[in-house]
Amino acid sequence: MSETEKSGMSRRDFIKSAALVGAMLSVSPVVGGCAAELVGGSAPSAGNTVENGGLPHRILGRGSAALEVSALGFGCMGLNYHRSRHPDQKMAIRLVHEAIDRGVTLFDTAESYGPYTNEELVGKALKGYADKVFVTSKFGHKFVNGQRVMSEEDSSPANIRKVCEESLRRLNVETLAIFYQHRADPNTPIEVVAETVKELIREGKVQHFGLCEVNADTIRRAHAIQPVTAIQSEYHLMHRTVEQSVLPLCEELGIGFVPYSPLNRGFLGGSLNEYTVFDASNDNRQTLPRFTPEAMRANLRIVEVLHSFGRTRGITAAQIAQAWLLNKKPWIVPITGTTKLSHLEENLHSLEIRFSPAEMRELENAVAAIPIVGSRYNAEQEAKVQK
Repeated sequence: MSETEKSGMSRRDFIKSAALVGAMLSVSPVVGGCAAELVGGSAPSAGNTVENGGLPHRILGRGSAALEVSALGFGCMGLNYHRSRHPDQKMAIRLVHEAIDRGVTLFDTAESYGPYTNEELVGKALKGYADKVFVTSKFGHKFVNGQRVMSEEDSSPANIRKVCEESLRRLNVETLAIFYQHRADPNTPIEVVAETVKELIREGKVQHFGLCEVNADTIRRAHAIQPVTAIQSEYHLMHRTVEQSVLPLCEELGIGFVPYSPLNRGFLGGSLNEYTVFDASNDNRQTLPRFTPEAMRANLRIVEVLHSFGRTRGITAAQIAQAWLLNKKPWIVPITGTTKLSHLEENLHSLEIRFSPAEMRELENAVAAIPIVGSRYNAEQEAKVQK
């Protein structure tokens, strides 16, 4: 028996289980002893969720900043960047098309993924689908001759405009649904950043403004210049810092929230363990303290909690992690990435799961009781995240 099997059924084995697949395809999951409802339901009182195109939809932002998208988005980075082995271009494009066919409308990328190669791939994959989906990208990292300068950021107006034009060209679209500042630039006031994006919105090159990994003060200052549609930050059962001030401010101002790495870079799906080998040339996890063998061995206790919670409910660890986010607030839209059709289908079924308040407390308390080993970023990367 492998170490993965000892620590609990793997994500892949679980999803291939005949009994589970049959349940997923024929009936709604059973949660809390009764058939689960679609998160948010279809009633107007349920919040920013509506039924559309086969998947529930949610609304990011408010008023002129509002953007209606599928309740689960697709994080494109791992299609060819930072996730070890990846499918060839043909298979990656096919997977994106499968996601669109199943009702996914939000696709997220960035110039820094590659750099540039992920946007190019996404542009090819979305060719002919521009009227059916929304693609978001990011600016703010500094590059010299195609190489990122890790010690600096660049959100100068000139660079924002340059990145916008180049992203539009690579993605082969006329406008970006959301243009996010990837990381804060200490040399450029956020008001200048917001004003520049506001001008791009007036010009039709950008539809909405977003920010990544910023604190509440920065959000409030930016929002006063140009209404922010969404904040994108890491958020999952093993990293809940945004609950302290960012999420309350988003609720106050009517800003949507887009969690990246909702499965903690795949770890919460249950397919990684201390023996997993990451490709040093194309996987940032091998640089992260939380993905050392020692840390993963200790943190598998959290995955075991998810497996235990899911076994009696007919749902996988990955579905639990995503459903937990979806149940937190009706304006949260996770962007889960994958390179496998089976995982895409598994992820989308998380939209069918509603947890009771008691179940949410049970899950959160069980995870919180386990000390998390390892920081999510190394010191250099963590320094770029606003506190």
